[in-house]
Order: sequence, then structure tokens, then C-alpha cells
Amino acid sequence: MRWQGRRESTNVEDRRASGKSLGGGKSTGILGFIILLVGAYYGVDLSGLVGTPDFGGQQTSSLNSQEEQELNGLSRVVLADTETVWGNYFAKNNRTYQAPVMVLYNGATSTACGTGQSAMGPFYCPNDHRVYLDLSFYNDMKNKLGATGDSAFAYVIAHEVGHHIQNLLGILPKVNQAQQKLGQAQANQLSVKLELQADCFAGVWGYQATQSGLFESGDIEKAFRAAEAVGDDRLQKRSQGYVVPDSFTHGTSAQRLAWFKRGLQSGEPSQCDTFNAN
Repeated sequence: MRWQGRRESTNVEDRRASGKSLGGGKSTGILGFIILLVGAYYGVDLSGLVGTPDFGGQQTSSLNSQEEQELNGLSRVVLADTETVWGNYFAKNNRTYQAPVMVLYNGATSTACGTGQSAMGPFYCPNDHRVYLDLSFYNDMKNKLGATGDSAFAYVIAHEVGHHIQNLLGILPKVNQAQQKLGQAQANQLSVKLELQADCFAGVWGYQATQSGLFESGDIEKAFRAAEAVGDDRLQKRSQGYVVPDSFTHGTSAQRLAWFKRGLQSGEPSQCDTFNAN
């Protein structure tokens, strides 16, 4: 990615050295990962039930100072780029875009959705309009998920910003309210639709990133691999050796890739209606 020298967002709260991060915790598996994400969407702190989840193997990998500095810059550039893309979209629809704040932290930190933990990966809290990011997730993606490269990391950030877009458009609160009245399997299906739409919104950002020259040759393919790497089927197969479709909350690898590609190829948020798609 040609991100060096580009505008960096100022909507960043850096807690890495401020004492506001809470340190680490005990480790659990992929089910804990899913529980914590569901808790984040509902604004409920479920971290006490599961500790700190991982993707199998060691705890979150550490970064050397140069890597951390570069990822700090990359993350701020990606966030700034999403501000441009979504700012233009909202302006065309006679609305003012309220950009999210990106919180950088180490290990764990307090959020309006409960305790955020690094092994959850980057996540969005709708209660405080913040994207939470432990930069060491870059190594987790590479070492545990097989997704490498700056564009793969950028895709994940753009996906979380996609949840912010859903929140601003009223989609996220509406779905969360509907989930309260449904059984678990049906609620999970709505969660999948939310995640796939956020993937499509990430693709809309990717379309603009391609047009502006941010993506270089091979970057799109790396982002594709990242979308596939976080499919429920692949994560469950890796964690427990089998899949339970009714428990899916994010979509299969094929679904996540397909919706990311849909946004990437069209560049149109209107093409991201996962709720009315077959």
C-alpha cells in the first residue's frame, strides 16, 4: 500500500502509554471471541465470563518499536481515508458525517460496551462511537489467521468503520432491537447480515482506495485473503475441528469474500443490502 505521506486522521485516542489500558487476562477459545463480540454489539460486558480469547496458540504477539510505529501511521491513514470516503457519501445525501474515534490500546481497555480485549481483534462499540485497535493484531492476523500485508490490516479497520456507518444509518440499533425478540439461531442470522454488510462497506472503501492509488498490485488479493480468513466456518474448523452453522455470527469465508468484492467492484453502498438479498 502507498500509505506513506498521506493524511493521517486526528480522530485518534492513544491509550498505549497513558495507563488507560488494563493489561492482559486469561486465555480462552474462539467461542469466547464470539461471545465478547456479541456482548460488544449489545453494550454488555461479557469479558468476565470468558477472559481473553485467542485464535489458538500464544497470546497476542508483540511488535518491535519500528513495526508499531509503522502500523500506527498506517492505521491513521486508513482511518483518514474512510473519513474522506464516507464524508463524501453523507454529503451527497445532505448529511454531515460524524467520524468515529479510533482508540489505540495494549492488552485490554475500558469501553462503553464493557472491557475491550486485544484478542477480540479490532472492534466497534456503538455506545461510544469508537473503533478499538491493538496494533499487535497485525501479528495475530499473520501468524494465526494466515492473512498478511498492510491491505489485510486495512480491510479489518475499514470493516469496523462499516459498523459505525450502520450505527449512523440506524441499521445497527434496529437490528439489535429485533434480535432481542428472536431465538438464538434467528438472532445469529441477523448478526451475519450485519457483518456481511460491514464487509461490503469495507469494499466500498476499497473501491475508492483503488481509485486514489492507495492500493498497489497484489494488495486487493491480500485483502481478499483477510476476508476469507475470518469466516465463521474457517475459524470454527480451526478451533474445534467442525462447524456449527446455526452458531455463525459473521458469515462463511465465501460469504465474507463475496460481499467484500461486491462493495469493491461497485463502490456503491446501495449494493450492500444484505438484509434483502437472497
